[in-house]
Amino acid sequence: MPLQRPLHSLEAWVRHFAALEVPVLAASAEQLEHLRANEDDVDAHRIGDTFANDPLMTLKVLRAAAALGRERRSNDAETVTAAVVLMGITPFFRTFGNQTTLESVLADQPDARDGVEALLKRSERAAQLALGFAAHRMDPDAPVIHGAALLHDFAELLLWCEAPGLALEIQRRQAADSTLRSSRAQKDVLGIELTDLQQALMQAWHLPRLLAHFSDDKTRQPDASELCVLYATRIARHVTHGWDNAGLPDDVRDLSSLLNLSEPATLRLLHDILSDPLPPANTGF
Repeated sequence: MPLQRPLHSLEAWVRHFAALEVPVLAASAEQLEHLRANEDDVDAHRIGDTFANDPLMTLKVLRAAAALGRERRSNDAETVTAAVVLMGITPFFRTFGNQTTLESVLADQPDARDGVEALLKRSERAAQLALGFAAHRMDPDAPVIHGAALLHDFAELLLWCEAPGLALEIQRRQAADSTLRSSRAQKDVLGIELTDLQQALMQAWHLPRLLAHFSDDKTRQPDASELCVLYATRIARHVTHGWDNAGLPDDVRDLSSLLNLSEPATLRLLHDILSDPLPPANTGF
């Protein structure tokens, strides 16, 4: 049963979500079975590429790899590809059997499906932007930066899955008051901020420290790689309804400083990165 009321503390939210069976996109569940049927021809890179745009499947794979004993790994698996290399192909398929899908979880909740679809599209756009920024900077952590941007809002995704009524109430309040910040609306409705829940879940699941660091918007002095994620997620939010958002000029100014480009060149780069049609959210909504 979906949660109807907020839990009483951050710790209670963490316990609840930590025990949650995370669903995946229906397309990912279908692709997983196709890969399973051709296991002998599958490698880690193919698996990583297959799930590159599904933040929920990405989260599940990284979580499974992090659960392996420390004695089996010398480094954190920071991407799906690295996680599959760590796990091994056959153990990966053994770990991930038939998957519950997000579409089935929200089958009878069209408003929640709309909210999730918008969030998935924004996450894909943020990941695409972050990867473009990292590539421009020739950042060696580009794959991790892409993953951090993709996962930036995973706690909100889980909220839509597990407590769609509460997620809709947050959305309703912000629609009624354009000045209401997300953090304030979350605090009023949930009693917590989703960024705090997300960081706590990353710690509980022992997800890679670098990935958690990239995803922490409250970092006091973010480095250049973290700024790639921060600016990508911010711009992805601002261009949701087009290029005339009032916050975009500030985004362009900040990004131009990061990339050492003029503001006109930075704006052209943004258009170039997002010029090709975005890959569709892997959803049947």
